[in-house]
Amino acid sequence: MIQTIQSKPSVDDRSLLALIRGDHTREEGFRLLIRAYQVRLYNHIRTIVGSHEDTDDVLQNTFVKIFRNIEKFEEKSSLFTWIYRIATRESLNHLQTRKNHLSIESDHISPVNDRKADDYFDEETAVRRINEAINSLPEKQKMVFHLRYYEGLSYQDISDITETSVGALKASYHHAVKKIESFLKET
Repeated sequence: MIQTIQSKPSVDDRSLLALIRGDHTREEGFRLLIRAYQVRLYNHIRTIVGSHEDTDDVLQNTFVKIFRNIEKFEEKSSLFTWIYRIATRESLNHLQTRKNHLSIESDHISPVNDRKADDYFDEETAVRRINEAINSLPEKQKMVFHLRYYEGLSYQDISDITETSVGALKASYHHAVKKIESFLKET
């Protein structure tokens, strides 16, 4: 299991790549890369695969793939996009082999605070219903919704990660939001 480390990068991507590609600084470069991306990748993968144990496995596989393929990175996209694309593919491959369905666990959406808005608002029920609505989405819409809504990525970044056109992603996100709204109105 990979130990959780702070997610703030201490060096920029260009410096990181230089360290990784250096003969005597490769190990330090990878340590910094893991420190820079581990928490964000964990959260991204967890949203797709669901369980903590599966997420740890996919995260390790992702870093192994990055380690083995970093020399092939051509810098046509940002390092972030390249890494997220690997994590996304590894997550989807994991689901394929395990024949799991995407799920977002109820602890993923946390309340803003412990107080209720009023006596008639049941926060636990609201969080459960939102999760059910998100889980009712098709796989691709779920992923696009998560990347856009929870991670705040631009459509261009999501396009680079998923290798899907920006127009298709906007449509997918729009349909996801409408389906969530419809689900919540019906239940």
